[in-house]
Amino acid sequence: MAVKTPLSRDSNPLSEEQALREHINRALATEPPRGLEEKLIYRFSKLWFRPELHNTDRLPDRPCLFIGNHALFGLDGFVILPVLLEEHGRFLRPMGDKFLFSQPGVAKTLMRRGATMGHPEVARALMAHDQDILVFPGGAHEAVKPSRERYQLQWKERLGFIRLAAEFGYTIVPFGLVGPDEFYEYLLDSEQIVKLLKQFGFWSDNMRPDAVPPLLRGALGTVMPRPQASYLSFGEPLELPSPGARAPSVQKLKAWRSTVAERIDTEIADMLLRREQSRHTLGLLRRIASV
Repeated sequence: MAVKTPLSRDSNPLSEEQALREHINRALATEPPRGLEEKLIYRFSKLWFRPELHNTDRLPDRPCLFIGNHALFGLDGFVILPVLLEEHGRFLRPMGDKFLFSQPGVAKTLMRRGATMGHPEVARALMAHDQDILVFPGGAHEAVKPSRERYQLQWKERLGFIRLAAEFGYTIVPFGLVGPDEFYEYLLDSEQIVKLLKQFGFWSDNMRPDAVPPLLRGALGTVMPRPQASYLSFGEPLELPSPGARAPSVQKLKAWRSTVAERIDTEIADMLLRREQSRHTLGLLRRIASV
């Protein structure tokens, strides 16, 4: 009997309807974390990553679907989630790849922080209950992209997030995030590791290339992320029409998707420029720790 692993293409914790219903019920019952742990995470993020938020006046006063560029290893969550919760009272529900929830212990930790599986039925349940949702359409592939593709969206032809937003008339808030892609230095990227695994016969067809992490080095050669300042900027929200009897065409969905991507790219470019203009403000210790 074949053993399923998190790297397997057919690893699917949602294979049973009951498991999906239980996951949705747990997700809807999750409250915003407000304890000491959340305070410590917030303080660490503020001290180590020094996040700057821009254009927060664009945040609508209603539940939204937040869409942005995915950072290396999904570390964007350590910047976005605690800061928005603590400073703006927004409890974003990040939707992650299903394989992340294949281990009960990991799944429990993720769900306690508000994360859910990236499944259409889960998204529908969250939208029906007026939740702020965070989605990275690039998924796991974007989270392990090679260094040459930093700050480039990896969406391919995916339309799922736009289709769901249109189904509920959800407002989409595009954002660009700069900084987390450089928390670590690449020693070997995922493509190079996959190539080596194939070369030495350790690769099988049921393994997922987008689930193979790169080999990295952090602050002063440790596993600690480098203290890179982070810059988060929100683009102009995309207001979708109220749901109608007729679903929008594929052409319309693609046009909306292109609009969201263009607004994200604009914010990324602005934040890259702002970072360059702010480099002189970095302290000596921060520069040393980033080596």
